[in-house]
Formats: sequence, C-alpha cells, structure tokens
Amino acid sequence: MIDNLQYNTERSMLAIPEYGRHIHKMIQQVLAEENKEERNKQAQAIIGIMGNLNPHLRDVADFQHKLWDQLFIMSNFELDVDAPFPKPDAEVLAAPPTPLAYPQSFPKYRFYGNNIKGMIDVIVDWEEGDLKEALVYVIANHMKKCFLNWNKDTVEDKVIFGHLAELSNGKIVINTEDEVLSASENLIRLTNKRFAKGSRNTKNKNYRNQKQRRK
Repeated sequence: MIDNLQYNTERSMLAIPEYGRHIHKMIQQVLAEENKEERNKQAQAIIGIMGNLNPHLRDVADFQHKLWDQLFIMSNFELDVDAPFPKPDAEVLAAPPTPLAYPQSFPKYRFYGNNIKGMIDVIVDWEEGDLKEALVYVIANHMKKCFLNWNKDTVEDKVIFGHLAELSNGKIVINTEDEVLSASENLIRLTNKRFAKGSRNTKNKNYRNQKQRRK
C-alpha cells in the first residue's frame, strides 16, 4: 500500500490547477480515445462538469467560449474535437504581455503634481470667458494649498501666479492686484482638519476592533 502512494511532486504539473487533477485525467482519457465521435461526446460532458464547478459564472458573457478555451489549454492544444468556437492559438497565449508605458514626467515644481500641469495644459486652449476665469482661480488656489503642504509656512499670491504663468508658458497671466487667493491659514486649517478627521476615523475603527476582540 505504501509503495502505491504518489506525491504531487511526482505527478505532472496541472495546466489550470483550479479544476483539479480529476478534470485533467478526464481530458487525458479523451486524448487517448481514437473515435472522434466519442471524443466529441466526452468533451461535451467535461464542459458540462467544468460549468457546474463555476455556477456563478453562467450568466457571464462568453462563458462557454472560456470553458472551451480552458479545455484546449488543459489538453496542451492536442485535443481534436468539433468545438463550437475556434481553437485558441498557443503562441498567442504563451507570448509575454506588452509592458505598460510608465508616464515619464519630470515637472519643475513637483509639489504641484502632474494633475495640475495636465489641467493647465487643457485650460490654456479654452475660450476666454467666466468659466475659464473661475477654473483658473480654482487651479491657482489648489496650487497654493499644494505649496503650503510642501512648505508648511506661507506663500504670497504673486509667487503662485508666477508659477502658473510659467507652467502655462506665459498663456495664463493673472494680475496680482485684481485677484486674491484664499488666506494661507485657512488652507492650512482645511488640510489639518482633513488629516485630523482621518486620524479620528482610524482611532474609532481600532477601538471597535478591540471591543469585538474582547467579546
């Protein structure tokens, strides 16, 4: 009896471990069947079992197509049956994924972030009007808040307006005498209040977790 024991390390690797070794053994039996009509019947039966193992996916689009693709993958693309869908290409599945391009952006004023620079690049092409003026003011105010988060002190409005003109390549120029941004202490207070709220929520959550553990 001990001689018949077989460890998983001695067995062949499973192509899709989620289906277990029994499904893979069934597929091997289908591969050994010489009669194509019998192979088709057995393949249909295996597809039915695979579908029963994932009942929550029956309403998903192309569910049957995915099952047949997985059947061919587990057979190492050697199964010769009449499938309702085209056989997947082994070379396409084995090909490495295309690497995602990481955005290479090195702004001069990194404390403003890439989103601010992107917003400025979009708004410079807008038609002049009240909407553009309002959004420019909002962007400048947010730039001031970002500057204060980095500097933790104070900053004059003309510095922010100068950075805004520089980041827009001189297309957005604001007169410091006509426009006044929010006071530095108000922006710092809003930031501190947000952090304090997050810290308070974390403390309450930790207290509830400790209370539940005591129960």
